[in-house]
Amino acid sequence: MKIKKLSLRVRIFIAMVFLVLLASILIAVVAAYQYSEETQEYHAKRLERKESSIKRHLDFVIRETSWEVKTEKIPLIFKEEIHKIADVHNLQVNLYDLQGGLLKSSKAVLFQDTTQTCLRAEILNKLSNTANHRFVEKRIENKKNFQSSYSYITDKKFKPLAILNLPYLERDDFLAKEYNEFSERLAYTYIFMLLIAVVLAYFLSKYITRTLKTISDKINATRLEKRNKRIEIESTTEEISTLVDSYNSMIDELEESAVKLATSEREQAWREMAKQVAHEIKNPLTPMRLTVQSFQRKFDPEDPNIHHKLDEYSNTLIQQIDTMSSIASAFSNFAKMPAQKNENLNVVKIVDLALDIFNEDYITFQSDSEEMIATFDRTQLIRVVTNLVKNSIQAIPKERIPEIIVSVSEEENNVKIKVTDNGNGISEENKPKIFEPKFTTKTSGMGLGLAMVKNIVETYNGSINFVSKKEKGTTFTVSFPKV
Repeated sequence: MKIKKLSLRVRIFIAMVFLVLLASILIAVVAAYQYSEETQEYHAKRLERKESSIKRHLDFVIRETSWEVKTEKIPLIFKEEIHKIADVHNLQVNLYDLQGGLLKSSKAVLFQDTTQTCLRAEILNKLSNTANHRFVEKRIENKKNFQSSYSYITDKKFKPLAILNLPYLERDDFLAKEYNEFSERLAYTYIFMLLIAVVLAYFLSKYITRTLKTISDKINATRLEKRNKRIEIESTTEEISTLVDSYNSMIDELEESAVKLATSEREQAWREMAKQVAHEIKNPLTPMRLTVQSFQRKFDPEDPNIHHKLDEYSNTLIQQIDTMSSIASAFSNFAKMPAQKNENLNVVKIVDLALDIFNEDYITFQSDSEEMIATFDRTQLIRVVTNLVKNSIQAIPKERIPEIIVSVSEEENNVKIKVTDNGNGISEENKPKIFEPKFTTKTSGMGLGLAMVKNIVETYNGSINFVSKKEKGTTFTVSFPKV
């Protein structure tokens, strides 16, 4: 799941929980590091204190001894005292000569091996080359940490007599117990903090994004074709307030632009319609004028064929007058918006009734059932069917055997009416314009039929579409809900 696809609220929630987890991990790491450092420092200081105390004890023995104070006499000087010192300080004490050979040890039994009876040259070099003549060696044996300190013991004149070695085992039982108890308490605290952080992150992210969610919903609901509401939010941040003001200004401008656009489009549509009506009316007026002028020139009362000629002139005028009347009716029907009537109709019966006005025997009616009840206006439904069938009849060329199929079917909660013909079909360049007012491919008519059908169907929350193949035919499908 990509972060970019997550909502702002989820990202804020994840970020806050992540910060708490990161802080907890960092604190735990720092605590562990601090424990390790303190443990090492504790053992180093403890060894240093032990060494200082033992050296003071050794110095006291050297001052009080009756033996001659020199390196060779060290085993005699500390013959019994070295065991007392080891018991008092609870630490093994080893004494080496200046060449690294073992002189005396508080350990009861020593393995006679070179590692215990003779010091390495590396230790001797580091001991002699350091400023304070002290060297601490660290090693791990059997998963246990050991430290060994090496330093000089001197006589009264501060001349080195021998090398003091104190093997020291780092016992962390007490510290480990404290650390485990601390870690356990810290873990409980982290879990409690994490739970609180999750709850706080949830409510804080919800609070932070609540205003943005309101703005988002308003923006998603913004439509050009409807009136949009302004956002009214109180007690918000300056940034959100600026965003809300910008949105409200945009809504005001959008509404003003929509009104201007609708007014302009309406005026332009009526101008175009007026031009089309004027053009369609002029077409029949020209032959009517010519017919009247011809009648004036050729009128002869004595002509034996005068009645026949008068009938021809009259028929021509009547035909053109009918054309003008048809144009006026088409314009009137298109301009008149269909009123919704909540009338429950048997669509099968109404479609069958609409087809009765056509006498053509090549029109076939099909239906999945005898009754399909839907809410529609009876008159408008008849107009839809008759317009589609009339278009299909006019689309079939005279040299082709006509075939038109009208079918009614149900699909879920919708009623579908299909009108299929085997006409010329609709060309690709004309398909986008087929439902436009005043568009027509015929030599007569105003091209308002399909535009009117679309207007009626959409008034009842329906839709109309078509599938057409050139020279194969066209199928128009009208779909509208039952209720």
